[in-house]
Amino acid sequence: MYLVVIAWLYVVVLMAMAEAANPNGSLLGAAITLLLYGLLPLSIVVYILGTPGRRRKIRARAMQERAAAAGPAAQASAEPDAGGHAPGATGPAVAPVRKEP
Repeated sequence: MYLVVIAWLYVVVLMAMAEAANPNGSLLGAAITLLLYGLLPLSIVVYILGTPGRRRKIRARAMQERAAAAGPAAQASAEPDAGGHAPGATGPAVAPVRKEP
């Protein structure tokens, strides 16, 4: 993503330099070119493309805060037991069917 941003800024800087060096151009025109073709659109694009990363950081920070607030007892109880069976699976799950008299 940053390679595209750097390349676009390079093109815009060259456009602004051409505007400033042109006999009919001006420094004001070069500054407006730099702002309106370069910095403003790129800031919007970088902000939009950076949204998923910001969300991941916020979620990770919230998870860490929850884990710290819960304490070590809650973290230990969240881990499964050492047995290989599901909880409560010691006997038959369904009662046997009896014949009617």
